[in-house]
Amino acid sequence: MRPPAGIMFMTDCPARTAMEVIANKWSVVTLYALADGPKRHSELVALSGGISHKVLTQTLRRLQSNGLVDRRRYAEAPPRVEYSLTPLGETLREPIAMLTRWAQVHGEALVDFQESTAATETR
Repeated sequence: MRPPAGIMFMTDCPARTAMEVIANKWSVVTLYALADGPKRHSELVALSGGISHKVLTQTLRRLQSNGLVDRRRYAEAPPRVEYSLTPLGETLREPIAMLTRWAQVHGEALVDFQESTAATETR
């Protein structure tokens, strides 16, 4: 039996903190992109479909500061930096894959609903 939502998402609850970190759309997109292995910043921008360099940098820093992403700098010229999932970040691979499958199956229904609602509101 799971606890009621009111208890699970109290202000000081770890579950709420975790949801705040991963519920951002760019966090999910970035974590999903890293599920296949380490990536460079430019690769993540290309895979993300619309994220700016600045927002990606902010997202990576937030994920890194919460122990989900690791940043590795190589001593090369020019310097090379790669990002990868930490062991804690790896635990999100399956939940994010499940959410992605749900979005693939039901995404069109969401768009259809949004369009029908918008059409109704303009009448």
